[in-house]
Amino acid sequence: MKALIPAAGFGSRLRPLTFSRPKPVLPVAGQPIIAYALQHLRSVGIEDIAIVTSDATEAPLRAALADWPDVTFLRQAYMGGLGHAVAGAEEWADGDDLCVMLADNLFEHSPAGLLQAFRDGGAHAALALIEVEDPRAFGVAELDGEGASGRVRSIVEKPEQPETNLAVAGLYCFTPRIFEALRQVPVSARGELELTDAISWLIRDGAVVRGYRQPGWWKDTGRPADLLEANAWMLARQGSVQRGTVEHSLVQGNVVIEAGARVCRSVIVGPAYIGPDAVIEDARLGPGVSVGRGAQVIGAIVRHSILEAGACVPDRPLTLSDSILGQGAQLSRQPATSYHQCLMPDASTLSIAGD
Repeated sequence: MKALIPAAGFGSRLRPLTFSRPKPVLPVAGQPIIAYALQHLRSVGIEDIAIVTSDATEAPLRAALADWPDVTFLRQAYMGGLGHAVAGAEEWADGDDLCVMLADNLFEHSPAGLLQAFRDGGAHAALALIEVEDPRAFGVAELDGEGASGRVRSIVEKPEQPETNLAVAGLYCFTPRIFEALRQVPVSARGELELTDAISWLIRDGAVVRGYRQPGWWKDTGRPADLLEANAWMLARQGSVQRGTVEHSLVQGNVVIEAGARVCRSVIVGPAYIGPDAVIEDARLGPGVSVGRGAQVIGAIVRHSILEAGACVPDRPLTLSDSILGQGAQLSRQPATSYHQCLMPDASTLSIAGD
């Protein structure tokens, strides 16, 4: 089996963070989002992995995945939808089964259960399904049986009156028959080739399509709040590692302090991640904080936030919560109130007025 990771889009719902970079390279707990998909796929023995890029996303993806030199990059000629991204990989797949995992989806567990349901059930396709509170925003599957897996009767995209609460998550397995299905379906009303339409075609044509109730949590990192929640989840899974320097400070819980980082006269409450060469002085961080390479936090309180590489929270007493500071973002503070929330794009500067 080979694996395909579609990553050609930028992610408009995360603007302004994604004006300059595609969503899959944004950091969660110290790693690009897409790195977690690669780790999951490798954990189940899939070595031949391709990432679908566009003219705009290939360079930043290659840069973010410099530590993954054995990954193939495929170019999607235009934004023609998820089905179009998969269809363009037919020659590369070369008759092998295919696992498709979206670059911006995060799963607690690997695809191992889905692969087993796909292989043991003699299926032409298998879909990871997640129970959600409001399924109207997702593709929704009707499944035979109440067990961990069953045959999919139908898929309805964003139904007004959902028959089930089983949302189709961004993880699939296919035999090469998916390419036949993609050739059979027309583009949708929004001008895209929809993967769910191809799966529905398989069902109508009598193919076996299995649904698997994926255990654990799942997050589509479509909005800033999703990114912060995913960051907290991933931080909670890490252990404690201290490679940097800690002086006159208190470190509690699961905290990773990378080489070259310096923590001085501060309190770090895990889970938290302090990247290489970061500087934390006279500060209090956590829980749920990621600090990127070379970022600085001086004299501030930061919780449940992401500070990307080179971001700076200056030497002024303030509390920063539920915030994302992009690469090189500089936060300054005039005398002000005690609580602030912000979303800052790359290389931006924000001045907060106050007393």
